[in-house]
Parts: sequence; C-alpha cells; structure tokens
Amino acid sequence: MAEKEFTQEEEQHIQEQFEVIVDAYLERQAKGAATRFAGESQAMHEERTQQNVELIRRAFAFANQAHYGVRRLSGEPYILHPIAVATIVVKEIGLGSTSICAALLHDVVEDTDYTTEDIQRLFGDKIALIVDGLTKISGGVFGSQASEQAENFRKLLLTMSDDIRVVLVKIADRLHNMRTLSAQPKEKQHKIAGETQYIYAPLAHRLGLFPIKSELENLSFKYEHPDTYKEIEEKLASIRSVQEASYETFAQPIRDQLAKMGYEYTMTARFKSVYSVYRKMRDKNIPFENVYDLMAVRIIFKPHEGLSEKDQCWMVYSAITEIYRPHPERIRDWISTPKANGYEALHITVMAPNGQWIEVQIRTERMHEIAERGLAAHWKYKTGERGENELDKWLRTIKEILENPEPNAIEFLDTFKLNLFAHEVFVFTPGGDIKTMPQGSTALDLAFMLHSQLGEHCIGAKINHELQPMSYVLKGGDQVEIMTSNSQHPQPEWLNMVTTAKALACLRQYFRREERALIRNGEKLFNDALMMYNATDSHDMALQRTLNYYRLTQPNDLYLQIGKGTIRLDNLQQVAFPKSKKSLWKRLNPFSKDEENKTQEAIPAEAPKRIKKIVLTDDALGRDYMLADCCHPIPGDEVLGYVDEKGMVHIHMIDCPEALKLKSSHGKQICAATWNTHRVQSFVEHIEIRGIDKFGVLSKVIAIVSTEFHINLREIHITSEDGIIRGTMDVYVYDRRELEDLFKALTAMPEIVSAHKAVDKS
Repeated sequence: MAEKEFTQEEEQHIQEQFEVIVDAYLERQAKGAATRFAGESQAMHEERTQQNVELIRRAFAFANQAHYGVRRLSGEPYILHPIAVATIVVKEIGLGSTSICAALLHDVVEDTDYTTEDIQRLFGDKIALIVDGLTKISGGVFGSQASEQAENFRKLLLTMSDDIRVVLVKIADRLHNMRTLSAQPKEKQHKIAGETQYIYAPLAHRLGLFPIKSELENLSFKYEHPDTYKEIEEKLASIRSVQEASYETFAQPIRDQLAKMGYEYTMTARFKSVYSVYRKMRDKNIPFENVYDLMAVRIIFKPHEGLSEKDQCWMVYSAITEIYRPHPERIRDWISTPKANGYEALHITVMAPNGQWIEVQIRTERMHEIAERGLAAHWKYKTGERGENELDKWLRTIKEILENPEPNAIEFLDTFKLNLFAHEVFVFTPGGDIKTMPQGSTALDLAFMLHSQLGEHCIGAKINHELQPMSYVLKGGDQVEIMTSNSQHPQPEWLNMVTTAKALACLRQYFRREERALIRNGEKLFNDALMMYNATDSHDMALQRTLNYYRLTQPNDLYLQIGKGTIRLDNLQQVAFPKSKKSLWKRLNPFSKDEENKTQEAIPAEAPKRIKKIVLTDDALGRDYMLADCCHPIPGDEVLGYVDEKGMVHIHMIDCPEALKLKSSHGKQICAATWNTHRVQSFVEHIEIRGIDKFGVLSKVIAIVSTEFHINLREIHITSEDGIIRGTMDVYVYDRRELEDLFKALTAMPEIVSAHKAVDKS
C-alpha cells in the first residue's frame, strides 16, 4: 500500500460513500420495529438512533484519519474498503451500529499504530471486542508446518463463541475482497478464491446468508475458471429474454389468484447463477443445453392477522396447485421443521404451461428476512427470547468442538467443515424429542451428539424398534434408541462410521488419551528394562541406539510401539548394549564417518525458492514438476501448482478437491501454471461411457478410438444390464483438446448417450 495525498474528488467520493451507510442505517431503524427495546417509546428510540449515528460518524472520522493517504493495490484510497465492508454489514446482512463501527475500524489496529486499548477507550467494550477478534484472525505467529488460514479460522471460531458479529463482519470483509480481487496477481487470486470456496462460502451457507454464499461461490468460480465462467455467462444471457417471457406467462394466473385472496405480496423470478449451472453440469455430466431448472419463482407475502403463518403458506400452496399440477415427490416443508440455520419456507415444484417443472418458494416477510440475513436476523431478535434458538444451539456445538480441538490446524478445519454444507434429517428419541442431524449421519453420530459417554459405549441402536448396527445411516422420521454396554470402548474403525464434527472430535480425543496412556506405559517398561541391566546411567545413549535400530526419530514413537506390544524388549541388551559399540554405530549409521559429517548433516536444507509461476514443458516433467494422481491433469486443463518442501511442483486441476484444500491451507506454496507442451508426451486418461446396448456397439467404439483417432487403448471394461451399457477405458492422449474431440466423436454415435472423464477410477 502506497501513501499519497487524496484529491478533492477522492475526498468527496469517500464522504458520499460513507453517507450511504448512514442513510441505510436510518432507513432500517425507521422500518425495524424489532430494533425497539422493550418498553422504549418512539421518542426514546429516535434519540438512541441519533446517538448511534453520532457514534458511527466518530468511528468513520477516526478510521479515515488513521488510514489517510494509504491506497489499495487498485490505487483507490484504502478507507473505501472499510466503508464498503460497513455498507455490506448494514445493507446486506442487516446489522446495527455496533457492527457498522467495528467494520469501519476493523483494520485500524492491524495496519496502524493504534491499539485495541485505544479503540476500547474511544468506542467502548463491545466494539473493541469485535475489532480485537477480527485483528486476531488476521495476525499470529505460525510454525513452518502450520496453515495460516486454518489457524486464523480456529481463532475466528473462538471469537465467534463470544460474539457472532465477529464472524459476520469477517464474511462482509471477505465478500468485498472478492468483489475487488481483480487487482491482485494471479497466484493471490487462486489463494483467496480457494480459501473462499473452501471455508467462507460454506460458513455463509451455515449462517443462512444465502445471497452472500451464492456470490462468494460465483466470484470464486469466476477467478478459478475464467473461460468456462464467460462461456456459461454468455449462454445464460442469450436465453434470458426467453426465460423472462416464460416467467410472465407462468406468473400471471398466480398473481390473479393471490389478488383474490387479498394478499400484499411480491413475486420474482430467480435465475441460476453461473456457478450453480456449472455445478449441475459437472455433477450430472450434462451439457448446458440439458440444464432445465434455470429458473425458480419466489413469493413473499404479508400474512393476514388471526391466522398462523404456517396455515397461510399452505393456503397459498393450495391456490397455486389449483392452477398448476404439483410434483408429488418434490415438496419441501421447511415451515413445520425449519433448517438448522433457521431457514423457513415451503417449496413446491409444479408443471408450467411449456411442460417444464418450475420450483415455487413460498414464504412470509419474516421468513424472507431470515432467509436473506440468516442467523444474523435471529441474533437481532434475540433480546427477550426464551429458550434456545438455532443460533444458540449451533454456537453451543462450536464450543463443544473447541473444548478439545484437533492439535493439527488442518485436521481441525476439516473436522469443523464437515457440517457446514450438510443438509439435515430429523429423527426422534424414544421420548418424542426431535433431533436435527446432518444428512448422512449414523446412529453412532447421534450417540455422540447426545453425550460423549453414550457414544463411547455405543453397541448399536433400535431404529423404529428394530435392532440396527451403529453404522446405520439415519433417515428422516426414524425413531432412534441408542444401545450401550459398559464393556464397549471405541475402536479405530469407528472413525469410518461417523460423519459429524463432534463425533470425530470425541473419537480423536479418546484415541489421544489412549495413546498418551500407552506412551506412559511404554516408557515405564523401557526404563524398567534398563534397570534390569543396571544401565540407568546410560539411559540417553541406550535410548538413541534403540531409536536408530528401529528407525524411529522420537522417543514417544518408541514408547507407543512398546506400549502397544509391537516392539518387544526381549533383545534390548543386544540392541542398546552391543559388545562392539563402534560396529553397531557404524551398522546403524553407515554414512556417519566422522564428526564433520554429523555436523554437516545437522545443517538444515535451504528453503526452496518462492515460485510464482511455472511453465509446464515436456522435458521438465518429472524434473521440475509432477502431475497429481488425484485428478490426472493433462495439457489444456486449467491447473495450478503446489510447491512442496523440496521445491518440486505438484500440478493439480484447479477444481480438484485436493487443490481446493491446498489453496486454503497452504496458500503461500501455490503458484500459477501454464502449459507449453508439443504433443511429445502422452498421458493416461480414465474415461467413462454410457449408452444403449446394440449389436456391434463395442467394435464401433474401439474403431473410433484406435482407427479414427489413432489413440493407444491401454485397458477397457464394458458391462451390459437391462439394455444399458456402462464402460470405462484407459487411453493415452496428448492434451485436453484431443480428449474433447474423442468425446464428441463417441457421443455422435446414436448408441452412446454420454462420454466424459471419470472422476475416480475406484
């Protein structure tokens, strides 16, 4: 960031952008009866509002002075970033004056000489707490193997337990950074987009911030796959007018019916984002032309007094289904049982006049605010509430995970992330209580959710009064009774039976306790054995020789193996006290010739140079870079590089799940990569085909591969069932273009329905 005086036009622009925040805050205060405290008169409310506006103006003046003269990489005044974050906080998340002030001040402590104590003295404890939380997320000292992003995220969760507004302001900060990402270099774009896709979009989803979640996903996709993004964007634009005309035809009969019922309402068409279209194409292996549900309709109405919101949503449902035929298996009732993030709505899918299925979302104005602003809206209404709302339940779960966090930052981040994107199922206890579990949860997950002791002693469950194993996957509506035994204890294979963050954390904590006990016992056995040989004075030498003998580096590794019984101490005398100490040392350390060599070996290797970009040539394969086994990239694929500790670059496809994880956890070791190959090296690709089983179809496929394209076929498997063929082939291709041409030729056959790159050979 460079310092430079601002022009008069820039200062005027800064002031105008700040006034947008004040106007938005006053507008929300004028609308929001929920912001009135219990027993507060209108005059008192207006006076409090004015005091808050003065506080916001003071926070802006302070931040503007602290950041004066500083510019972002784009060249614009830096203060425009805090202003933009504060605007998102008030207009898109709907938070109040405390959060607005914290957003304006969120970079002051990190980037200037001011301290948290200064913020506390000038603006009070609450604002200082949020600013301090945001500063901790950005700073910190990390070990060479630790992930900055994972450590930051752990801090984010810790501060979130104290005040949810910390994470809401952080999401607003990330959203503005994504909106202005074009100013960053390519490798920084990959890192930030990867972090956003991996953690911040799922976190926004879990907090119910659906518009923000969708925009974060879309922007991440735009920077990771710019060509594909542009292609889908252009295709969506080309059919927009047809979709809008179709919407008008579909909506008019519903408008007439709602008018007869006397409802005030808004009805809008929602069009799929570029990323959601791409995800549908990828997940179902279909072209753009086969994505049919590009539009949904949303109805937001003001309910009549005297009737429950739930009843009136079903009345609107009845009115719509009198006009259009509903799909019987595509009704989603999130009113009777809201989602874990507070989402309430009634979703139905009906047949439109043009023969396409269209989803209609029905919600009241209150439901809409919660749907748009998520648990932030719940937080706003929290004062005076009795009982535990969904936000409280989720934060309680976070605190339970944080009580025994993973020692490894990346494992902790993975454990927490498991539940961010999960859909829910609802199950019942024998007493009739409803328990919300992530989709895919097992009976063992539920046992740990109820109590860690219940999980540790679980032997199975009665599901709907029938005995089932603890690995049983729960289904919506199941009645579950957990069966336990005091003689039961967790086994390592249980880690493969659970999917929830809490169950994984409890099991890993248990195994760490067991491991510590084994280490203590192993150390005692080792020391007792030395005492038998009266060799306690030579403890360190004996320990080092034993470690060398078993090719171990840490004493705890040795003690653990002894505790488990995998290393026996019967031959300890021969290992630790050989007759010829010199010959044993030579045998165990053949390269240790003298003290000079040992000194040289102790010198750490020089850290690899920072690589920003690598050009992938034929002759450098295996020398400067390697192709990842997880996604099998080939020339023409959009790729990036991960530089390991030895300086070797591992090439991954940009949307490879492993690459997504690396971008989030090892962002500084990510580099941009471009292909510059000349069809010298061929690469094995695993492809999958599906089609109609007809006589001679296999010979036609082989003819296209071998004769028409002259592609070497390494392996082929074809199966036929009920007239449908499914096959996989390993072929040698030069690049992505050749592979795409092969797919087009295969799908041109009338018998072949699809041909695509297989995701996983297993």
